[in-house]
Amino acid sequence: MNHKILIIEDEEPARMLLKQYLAGITGLEIAGEYADGFSGLKGIQDHKPDLVFLDVQMPKLNGFEMLELLDEPPEIIFTTAYDQYAIKAFELNAVDYLLKPFPEERLREAVNKAFERLRVKKKTAYTGLREHIDKTGEILSRVVVKTRNEIKVIPADQILYIEAQDDYVMIYTPSGKYLKQKTMKYYEDHLGKDEFVRVHRSYIVRTDQISRLEPYEKNVWLVVLKGGQKIPVSRSGYGLLREVLDI
Repeated sequence: MNHKILIIEDEEPARMLLKQYLAGITGLEIAGEYADGFSGLKGIQDHKPDLVFLDVQMPKLNGFEMLELLDEPPEIIFTTAYDQYAIKAFELNAVDYLLKPFPEERLREAVNKAFERLRVKKKTAYTGLREHIDKTGEILSRVVVKTRNEIKVIPADQILYIEAQDDYVMIYTPSGKYLKQKTMKYYEDHLGKDEFVRVHRSYIVRTDQISRLEPYEKNVWLVVLKGGQKIPVSRSGYGLLREVLDI
């Protein structure tokens, strides 16, 4: 039985080279190829492949954002021209990474690793990658969410505030609100400290959306946003607000 493979890569010459190399390997079937993260995501959902060759830098959705939207991701071999912060994480947690340009023998080595992992059912690349990304201090410039009908890319500067919802968060924007399976701690760590402040264990607000602070009860305050929303402020949140707003 052949393993089903997808290629998600925005550069046509790179896709052609991958197909050329893979043609000489038995035990696999290339079920599709895609040039961007949106179509690649749909391809994974439609074909349910065993293994995906995934570029990191792509239009519309990058490789990280695409994986974040998958409930049951396949094994991943990254293909990238960028030897940056995540390369060691790929090497440790993904099946493998291929740094462009790579020789045919390097690809064969990666495919053999993938076949072995598929045989013994080890944990997927995505699980380790997500753990790695969550632990880095990378500042988010945008957030990708999946709704019933579409994928929404939210620039960070469009986030008004974030509210805890059990194991999820609700992200509020001028165009609506969106549920995301992430923790408040994740967004506290990954949104710009100058632009966002955690005012309460259940709320993070964008500082330029704050209209005023107003007293609610004795030693209890509310943040009033420009849109009129009133958000409770904890004692520690009040201290952070005083620092950020210089009051």
